[in-house]
Amino acid sequence: MSRLITAELVDLDLTADTKEAAARSLAARMLALGRVTDIEGFLADVAAREAQMPTGLDGGIGIPHCRSAHVTEPTLAFGRSTARIDFGAPDGPADLIFLIAAPAGADSDHLTILSSLARHLMDPVFTSALRSAQDAEAAAALIRGDAPAAPAAADPAGDAGDGGDPLPVAALPASAEDGADDRAEGSTEDEDDGASGRRDGTGPETASAASAPFRIVAVTSCPTGIAHTYMAAEALQQAARSAGVELAVETQGSAGFTKLEPEVVAAADGVILAHDVEVRDRDRFAGKPTVDVGVKAGVNRPAELIAEVREKAAHSPATAPAAAPAPMDAGAAAGDGFATRLRAWLMTGVSYMVPFVAAGGLLIALAFAVGGYEINKAPSVAEHFLWTESASWAALLFQTGGAAFAFLVPVLAGYIAYGMADRPGLVPGFVGGSIALTVDAGFLGGLIAGLLAGAVVKAVQRVDVPPVLRGIMPVVVIPLVSAAVVGFLMFLVVGKPVASLQNALTDWLGGLSGTNAVVLGVLLGLMMCFDLGGPLNKVAYAFAVGGLAHPNEGSLKVMAAVMAAGMVPPLAMALATTVRGRLFTRTERENGKAAWVLGASFITEGAIPFAAADPLRVIPSAMAGGAVTGALSMAFGCTLRAPHGGIFVVPLIGRPFLYLLAIAAGTAVSAALVVLLKTVRGPAARSKAQTPTEVPVTV
Repeated sequence: MSRLITAELVDLDLTADTKEAAARSLAARMLALGRVTDIEGFLADVAAREAQMPTGLDGGIGIPHCRSAHVTEPTLAFGRSTARIDFGAPDGPADLIFLIAAPAGADSDHLTILSSLARHLMDPVFTSALRSAQDAEAAAALIRGDAPAAPAAADPAGDAGDGGDPLPVAALPASAEDGADDRAEGSTEDEDDGASGRRDGTGPETASAASAPFRIVAVTSCPTGIAHTYMAAEALQQAARSAGVELAVETQGSAGFTKLEPEVVAAADGVILAHDVEVRDRDRFAGKPTVDVGVKAGVNRPAELIAEVREKAAHSPATAPAAAPAPMDAGAAAGDGFATRLRAWLMTGVSYMVPFVAAGGLLIALAFAVGGYEINKAPSVAEHFLWTESASWAALLFQTGGAAFAFLVPVLAGYIAYGMADRPGLVPGFVGGSIALTVDAGFLGGLIAGLLAGAVVKAVQRVDVPPVLRGIMPVVVIPLVSAAVVGFLMFLVVGKPVASLQNALTDWLGGLSGTNAVVLGVLLGLMMCFDLGGPLNKVAYAFAVGGLAHPNEGSLKVMAAVMAAGMVPPLAMALATTVRGRLFTRTERENGKAAWVLGASFITEGAIPFAAADPLRVIPSAMAGGAVTGALSMAFGCTLRAPHGGIFVVPLIGRPFLYLLAIAAGTAVSAALVVLLKTVRGPAARSKAQTPTEVPVTV
């Protein structure tokens, strides 16, 4: 691969006066060298990226950049403007302009170039050397790293004590991508220096080495997950060194991200979130003093952010309450073992599937309520729709809900694979889930397809490929190979056996009656109430929802039993706090008021604050009530076509009065048991258990 930048790609006398003209001038140099095939298409891609967020940075720097199908290889062009050009930086126009071009699929190459630039553009010695370069070859050599920015003695930058730490981007796209990806994902050498407080004794914190340093964790992200993400990370790292604090940064970039270690997050005294898109897995930082700003604030005023988070920490309680997990998940850490990871993967798929379930299922249920159960035979509303007929509106609801429901299995499979392998798992996961529907493997097939897709992607990622292929791995090789392998496995190996099992399960549900139905109701009730929204609860719920894809009498009974049992725990805690309030703290009594609404809405998690405070009494009581409700619902023959909604979908329930009676019975049993158990333990024990209940409940 040719060098990233050459003298032909440098213009030390850039005469353009607008950012568009500057981009065109530098792009013309790329075109002349064959690095760009269509200058107009490339400039359109540059303009589209610029429209998302200005690419100007403090210090007189502009970094227009994009990935484009019109680029043949990663390329960097540099221009120096005497007129200075406005790229939207807060401190004014830029005189140093870097135009960065990468092929459409070369995420890693693009990130390599940008993350390397991010480090060096924060170094005033490097930028000063560029401003004083006398010829194009010298400037290109400086950017490539062929020449140091300045002699070691003249370099005041903390990272340049070795003689200037040249910008190592000339060969990175071809041969050092792995190391660059580490930088792109937050595990840089600079970060280690920042985290250790410059342990070589040269940093300003040497005088206070005897005391424990202040620890900060930070997350940076921008809309495209490229330049500003890494610029902010570098700026925060440098400011942390100057302030003498330990800093660990997680860059949530476009190539995915590597999570901060749980123990690093746990040990942090404060959190900085510098982002313009939603921070992924934000719950990790719950309860810690947090500064939440846009990503440009991380680039432009990192020292202020560090001072602000220290100020917040100084005025925050020593320990702040974190969001309460389900009791069975308390203390679980990522990577504890295969079982833990498997649960996380499955829960990822289910959590993304649930909104489709709620939307599609409720639309279908409303369609049946408006148009009757024969509405599923209505013609397509695209061909026949009468504005004045309720049947047409019912058909519209039914067909829209059916379209949403059709995504259940592909979404389940796709996001199980996503949980295993991040974004590369999406394509084979969705393909496998779609095939599961094609071969009638249903919900179980989608679950297996997701696991297969994630495993195949992880296997492909472990293959040591030639450097020249690394740029096309994320968008060509991995999707192609993984989708082909998953398709083969689902069509010819596992699809048909799983389809047979799914059909047998459907037939069994359809024939449920008498004792078998009651026993299944007890089991589902226990599962729904065991971990109050955790994995077992979700397994039971997913089992019920899977039956709605091909509904029969048995599957509709299962859905009814599952929702009824799931409503019991919060309703029971609400009832208990109402009839025997003195057994609960003031906070628990307030949570009890919210639990009425949560339980009525089928949000089992409304009981978590009570279970977190007293699991040995609350969880068995909830399970007992859930088992009673599940058994009664099945025995009464109640049915439900809606996958969610609580009491708000009672008109859609078969035998609604008996259904409400089953819920009331289970609620009474659970409330009575929890009151009894709390009464037996005595006042001293009750007082001792009150502290953990200070957990807010939100709807």
